[in-house]
Amino acid sequence: MIAELGLGALWLAAAFAVVQVLLAWGAARASSAVGERAEVAGAELMLALRRVSLVQGALALLSFLLLITLFVESDMSVVLVAQNSHSLKPLMYKIAGAWGNHEGSMLLWVTVLATSGAGVALFERRLASGTLAATLGAQAAIGLGFYAFLAFASNPFLRLNPAAAEGQGLNPLLQDPGLAFHPPTLYLGYVGLSVAFSFAVGALVMRDVGPAFARAMRPWVLAAWIFLTIGITAGSYWAYYELGWGGWWFWDPVENASLMPWLAATALLHSVTVLATRDGLRAWTLMLAVVAFSMSMVGTFLVRSGILVSVHAFAVDPTRGTFILALLGIYIGGALALFGARVGTVAQGSTFQLVSREGALVLNNLLLSVILGVVFIGTLYPLVAQAAGVQLSIGAPFFNKAIAPVALLLMLATAAGPLLRWRRDNLNALLGKLIWPVAAAGLSFALMFVLTGATHLLSVLGIAFAAGLAVASVLPLVRRNLCRTPLHVWGMVVAHLGVAVSLAGMAADSAFTLERLAAVQVGDNVTVGPYRVTLAEVRPTIGPNWSALEAKLSVRRGDGAPFNLFPQQRFFSTPPTNTNEAAIRTVLDGQLYTVLGQGDDQGRWQLRLWWKPFVTLIWLGGGLIALGGLLALIGRIRRERRQADAEAYA
Repeated sequence: MIAELGLGALWLAAAFAVVQVLLAWGAARASSAVGERAEVAGAELMLALRRVSLVQGALALLSFLLLITLFVESDMSVVLVAQNSHSLKPLMYKIAGAWGNHEGSMLLWVTVLATSGAGVALFERRLASGTLAATLGAQAAIGLGFYAFLAFASNPFLRLNPAAAEGQGLNPLLQDPGLAFHPPTLYLGYVGLSVAFSFAVGALVMRDVGPAFARAMRPWVLAAWIFLTIGITAGSYWAYYELGWGGWWFWDPVENASLMPWLAATALLHSVTVLATRDGLRAWTLMLAVVAFSMSMVGTFLVRSGILVSVHAFAVDPTRGTFILALLGIYIGGALALFGARVGTVAQGSTFQLVSREGALVLNNLLLSVILGVVFIGTLYPLVAQAAGVQLSIGAPFFNKAIAPVALLLMLATAAGPLLRWRRDNLNALLGKLIWPVAAAGLSFALMFVLTGATHLLSVLGIAFAAGLAVASVLPLVRRNLCRTPLHVWGMVVAHLGVAVSLAGMAADSAFTLERLAAVQVGDNVTVGPYRVTLAEVRPTIGPNWSALEAKLSVRRGDGAPFNLFPQQRFFSTPPTNTNEAAIRTVLDGQLYTVLGQGDDQGRWQLRLWWKPFVTLIWLGGGLIALGGLLALIGRIRRERRQADAEAYA
């Protein structure tokens, strides 16, 4: 009965989405009419539109909660549960398993989409009624396509008759706390960009592109960007410790599919800030809103189409990919056509000089767009070549060489931007402010070059630029009363500092990582970096739904106290899968990463060891970037509430 209730709630949500589109059309038309009767009718339609949006969001959320209930109860009469769960699986993985598959993750997508629209209907009071109506209509129209996708191509509540005696279990690579955290945060970012897309469509339809529109859209863009940052950072660390490869980013096509929306959202965030505060970059903001959601749709297509072989991708019927490709063509093609038709009516907005904060943000956006273009081409070109019968692989060497120089230029723009004045500034004044960042970068470069030579020149440059950006990041706080500094300024400082910290970690990992692969017997020693590792024993062990061979490694650093690490080879019976579970020791200056390999008939075991100096800075920086975004979001909301209260009492 729960499955039927979930499917019923999903169909009802789709029906309310149809009603929402119709009400939005009526409310938008009424807002353009003149007269008291039209005004009253418009107000009534807007009230109904808000209520319908809330009901649609509630029904979608109910449907998703009922799917989770089916997984928790291990209802093997539901195809999705039987294929992706097991009655003996730990509770956390039963819950997370609801979205660890194609159909469940798409229902999560639709739920976020619907509840985001409900949030706009509930909280948005700044937009003109016509623009808000068009925005809610666009959001419902997006939802309709995905409701149809679920109903006709990916029904998560499909029954199995007769019911399975037991489930096939969840992919062991997904049986990790990362599954409970990474996909939902990434989806909140992915689908959150749909709100920015709908705002842009609504503004274009009603020809209402200005600071008020940007101020309404900015919190949603910022929230989506925060979740994307958290999701990508968490996913990077999850892959790092779970896959046992010792890497934090593999330029996997589906990893790239999450990076592309983040790059576009970062550019959009800068543009919408300029539009909200200085009434500039109107066309930039509209186009980037469309591009950001386009990249989310492209990522969805890559994961769902079955054209990729990836640890991240869902192996599904290619017809589903065709369905999503059609949706991408309809929504993005329609938005681009609307942009082309209406961009001529978008006023220019305020102008600014080349040497200004706006100019630096434009340069920032151009460089981000270049990186986005490189990632987009590098990800999709092999697929196009494969369709033409040519086997082609583009990996890390291409991306690193193509992106690194542009990324370093981006760091320069990021460092200079906050030090410039709005509208216009003086180049000599900027150079004077950059003395300390340049000095920090030069000193770091000289020190690292002496230590490493020219072998890792690009990594040395990365550390130097990171040092310069770190100093430049905190300069906006100089000569300020820190207690009175607005929270959004603190957010900018923390986020830019996080970029510097992450860049330093990436460069350090590239330049200084040491790897050792050895075949050892019990009692043998292996040295990697400052550590001496001894294989003490290999023993069997049993977990909640797996068995394993576990190595006990006795580790000592110099004359310090010894400690133990326990890497494992795990075997899961449902489904039958072998995995490597790395054991990691984190210290202030890096991580010791250990993996147990196969044994041989001579009693030797393969050990793969890495010493990774300062690698944790990568994820610490990602956390700081997200924290900076959160501070900025809280600061903006508090500031707008104070302004609204002041206007109410005026």
